[in-house]
Amino acid sequence: MSTTSFDLIVIGAGPGGYIAAIRAAQLGMSVACVDAWKTQDGKPAPGGTCTNVGCIPSKALLQSSEHFEHAREHFAEHGISTGKLSMDVARMLARKAEVVKQNNEGILYLFKKNKVSFFNGLASFTKAVEGGFEIQVSGDKPEALTGKQIIIATGSSPRALPGVPFDENIVLSNDGALDIASVPKKLGVIGSGVIGLELGSVWRRLGADVTVLEGMPAFLPAADEAIAKEAKKAFDKQGLKIELGVKVEEVKTSKSGATIQYTDAKGLAQSLKVDKLIVSIGRVPHTEGLKPEAVGVQLDERGAIVVDGDCRTSVPGIWAVGDVVRGPMLAHKAEEEGVAVAERIAGQHGHVNFDTIPYVIYTSPEISWVGKTEQQLKADGVAYKAGSFPFLANGRARALGDTTGLVKIIADAKSDEILGVHIVGPQASELIAEAVMAMEFKASAEDIARICHAHPTLSEVTKEAALAVDKRALNF
Repeated sequence: MSTTSFDLIVIGAGPGGYIAAIRAAQLGMSVACVDAWKTQDGKPAPGGTCTNVGCIPSKALLQSSEHFEHAREHFAEHGISTGKLSMDVARMLARKAEVVKQNNEGILYLFKKNKVSFFNGLASFTKAVEGGFEIQVSGDKPEALTGKQIIIATGSSPRALPGVPFDENIVLSNDGALDIASVPKKLGVIGSGVIGLELGSVWRRLGADVTVLEGMPAFLPAADEAIAKEAKKAFDKQGLKIELGVKVEEVKTSKSGATIQYTDAKGLAQSLKVDKLIVSIGRVPHTEGLKPEAVGVQLDERGAIVVDGDCRTSVPGIWAVGDVVRGPMLAHKAEEEGVAVAERIAGQHGHVNFDTIPYVIYTSPEISWVGKTEQQLKADGVAYKAGSFPFLANGRARALGDTTGLVKIIADAKSDEILGVHIVGPQASELIAEAVMAMEFKASAEDIARICHAHPTLSEVTKEAALAVDKRALNF
């Protein structure tokens, strides 16, 4: 077997990996990217968890289910008569698969355009060699590759409940939850994080009776308390049942479903029978088959690859980015790290500001935030001032028929520099970009308040929240 040499080998073609490979190629390096994902018919499927069983397919289902709910609940308000509605789940899943395929093919096109050599197979370290490292690619066409530099971008895997493995039929990870063949009558979700809330929302809209069991005593503790409270109120109104402070004692499965025995927040024993159970209790770094020990790459107690602030591992010449290292498991965080590492390898000064990474939950209402929460600032003893403005008082939101939620801006009490922006409401995922931009340039609340925002737009709520920081909102 001949060995092919490259300036850089990227292991993993998820958001961190494929973006790193493209940026490195733009900077003049010879680049290979290795990824093991395949479609059901055996074709390469670059894009990682995000494209194949995460961000992209979940958003496709969220969109389909939102259309269905709008038709059922809200079209009549607009004078639209639809007659009897039905949901073709098979067609919805087929559309989702087509969206995923388009993204897979888009990445392959970008590799070709940027002259990145792509290898479909599982990459494993074999040894360090003179001037670099040897990588074995096992797959339909085994290859031996050598790279002067290596970027590990192998992502993460869903965490299972102890003693309750995923069978992707009754007990589902995000993978199985995206492929339920028909709407379950009763759906259980363990974990009220991003995956649990988004996928629970999909199937609730389509008619499932959904119960979410969360171990934490507070709902969305990472979000600002005002935002979490508003979101919880909206989910309760929709009929998404969320039980907090529970302790799951036992899960029994059968061919027809699962029974969860748990203790509720009051210490009372409870039992929940469901047709399907989604387990979304977090994710773990994925290094299976990588064999990092072959070259001395160090892992921490969680199984994550140990890196410094610039994503260097314990071995010079080997880097790691994304879910497989410390920090939030977010696709856009992985992308930023991938670009930064490619630029560092090229001798440039790559940049990732962890303080301005946005968080988004694509439920209805959407939830997003960037920077510090009010409770964090209180705990840190930082003097601050805050202002909020409701979508209820916004003309565009009224026209859309979606007035749930608010924008909250927190600024330094003395300098007025924005410390955090928190949104729950329509298009929060898009509105947060203005806040990220403002914080990256260290803008003050006054800066946003003084910027002309188009009327009528949802972005005016951000402007009004900035005005409210100084207690001078104009429309509420």
